[in-house]
Amino acid sequence: MAKINWINGGLIELKQGDTATCAGNLNYGQLYCLFFYNAAGNDTPTPVHIVGTQGQAPAIVNVPGTTQNQGLAALCFVDGSETNTISASVLNGTPGAKIQAFIGSVKMPLDTQGINNKQIPMNGQVQSFDKFTRYYGVPESHWYSGRIQSNINQFISVQFAERRATVYVVNKLVNPSYNIGYYGNAKSLVNIQESQTQYIDFSMQGDGQQFVWINADSVQNSDSASIVLQSLMGIYNENITQQADALANHV
Repeated sequence: MAKINWINGGLIELKQGDTATCAGNLNYGQLYCLFFYNAAGNDTPTPVHIVGTQGQAPAIVNVPGTTQNQGLAALCFVDGSETNTISASVLNGTPGAKIQAFIGSVKMPLDTQGINNKQIPMNGQVQSFDKFTRYYGVPESHWYSGRIQSNINQFISVQFAERRATVYVVNKLVNPSYNIGYYGNAKSLVNIQESQTQYIDFSMQGDGQQFVWINADSVQNSDSASIVLQSLMGIYNENITQQADALANHV
């Protein structure tokens, strides 16, 4: 049994009897998500127990069993306004358990070792997802269009803003809530958007704050998934120019 210092929210490994604690490093007014992957190499789900410091009952998330470390992530959302400390434990009665975990938000993980932490271009260039991929960016104060695409059933990714998150489910197959947990009242800050097709489109407006996108899927699913963001201001300006040119030519 080990006590793990998780203050930077980086990629760790939890085994039977281990507890990881991020002590005092969750910010008031910010939403976080704990990402858990089953790395045990067997088909047995592993429950992880989540507890904070403000007296709410522990949350329990079941991390799906898998072989060859290919499973989906289980998620647990935490509101930093309810607790500044969070712990994740694998109980001693789960022999052979092995969980990979990190904390995601607009702030975390502070330690990005083992995480593909990349700034996302917002010029219409398609970007691929890998396992443990975190894209970040600060949109300008106008509208953007985005698309997440995958030809694999049930691809899941999470978009973070300061105190809200959207879970995008592409090619929905089963109810995604089976793999999503909430500590305290964090559920009210999370929106789930689903599509029955191979892509999901969304719009967003920049407000000077950072946005973050993290995939929550397996290695094989992530390899075939992509995200693209396009500024609509460029399209608007191009249309204005074309209209002006047409008017000048007409005169």
